[in-house]
Amino acid sequence: TDFASAERVVLAFEAASVLGAVGHIERYNPALQQARARLENGDLGEIYQVATRRQGPFPDRISDVGVIKDLCTHDIDSTAWVTQQPYRTIAAQTAHRSGRDHEDLVAVTGLLGNEIVANHLVNWLSPLKERVTVITGERGAFVADTVNADLTFYANGLVATRWDAIARFRGVSEGDVIRFAFPKKEPLLSEHEAFREAVLGNSSRIVSLREGLKTVQVAEAVTDSANLGQTVELQR
Repeated sequence: TDFASAERVVLAFEAASVLGAVGHIERYNPALQQARARLENGDLGEIYQVATRRQGPFPDRISDVGVIKDLCTHDIDSTAWVTQQPYRTIAAQTAHRSGRDHEDLVAVTGLLGNEIVANHLVNWLSPLKERVTVITGERGAFVADTVNADLTFYANGLVATRWDAIARFRGVSEGDVIRFAFPKKEPLLSEHEAFREAVLGNSSRIVSLREGLKTVQVAEAVTDSANLGQTVELQR
């Protein structure tokens, strides 16, 4: 429910030498796995911004938490993972529009390492289900649609725009658009296979409890920022 209780879970597992993992399933989405691999390869050059949108109707099964812990935690984890940078500061606004105890809308702005700006828009108030991550860098942008596991690359153009009225309003010129083709394995299956390999002592990319603890810390900072009306700096 909070950072302190999450830390007790982590310490208990470590004290007992028991393997544990966190179900941040978006890490196993083929679109985000492709994005991370291509970022590691330098395809976008320097990363400037990660913007996510996670919105849709309210799920009846959720009653104990709001959108920050239920949904936004996925964006927090996947953004830190895909950029390989930690959150440094958080500023957030929340709203309660549906008559429930917990927030059903949050808008987050964060600053990560390497001066990467992150934006997360999350709500349970939209009839449109959307799971999108846009990663913008010096060479263009990746758009990951994790509902369909699609990854599209929007390249900065190499051909100058000759229409002056348009060129003045576009920071970079428009280039080629490529939707990548790659195998699309079911994320939950990949997640379970990764944990199986970890149990067997083989190399595996599970989400460790320590990584999960970091995500809880950032989520708590989101709540604190919204309640206090100020930017929260995370401990390094």
